Amino acid sequence: MVAGLVLAAAAVAVLVLTAATIRRPVESVPDLAGYLKRWAPLHGDYEPAPGSLAGRWLTLAYVLARPLAVRGVSPHALTAWGVLASAAVVVVAAPGGRWPLAAVAVVVLAGLLDNLDGAVAILSGRTSRWGFVLDSLADRLSDAAYLLPLWFLGAPGPVCVAGGSIMVLQEYARARAGNAGMGEIAVVTVWERPTRVILTAFLLLSCGLLPSRADLLATLGAAAWIALGTVGLTQLLTAIRRRLS
Repeated sequence: MVAGLVLAAAAVAVLVLTAATIRRPVESVPDLAGYLKRWAPLHGDYEPAPGSLAGRWLTLAYVLARPLAVRGVSPHALTAWGVLASAAVVVVAAPGGRWPLAAVAVVVLAGLLDNLDGAVAILSGRTSRWGFVLDSLADRLSDAAYLLPLWFLGAPGPVCVAGGSIMVLQEYARARAGNAGMGEIAVVTVWERPTRVILTAFLLLSCGLLPSRADLLATLGAAAWIALGTVGLTQLLTAIRRRLS
């Protein structure tokens, strides 16, 4: 009850922020090709193949972000909505039983919002270095929010912490490599944000369908965070060493 009230109050605050920061774009909003052309330099000149998971994800982000960019919605407001949606995943899933099924829809919404803020910023010409930092911080908060439901559903705390720590190490390594002069992404690992969203949604779906086995499923899910995170970190460090050498 208390958590729900806090979320409701936060939603009102974010709604006020959204209304107060609306600013119509000065230039016309570009088409998909123009969006991808603007997106690439901000991500190490990475150009995803049209049929790849990344390419489809970016196309979906464009389709959903364009109407928001035309109406002048602030990217920062969308970042706040994304963090709020991620926090709501914890509140919805924590009671257990069939509630994780409802949390799946919230995870999908949070995952979409995570991409919409950057897409709107690019489309409306409102990208900034502060926005990049804010978005990265919001991503880490959302990642933590995806692990908390697994803990509430029965996964051991140390396993959840280990999974989260490996994820943070991967993102920290990527950030430090950028500071060391690596301008490109280096590699798209098996453990990027879309994978975390998909895995979290699948785990909550499984826990909701099989509530009597939720503790086991949550534990296996947290272990998957460790396994996939280890593979992703290894992929990234190998690519970083090759690029910087």
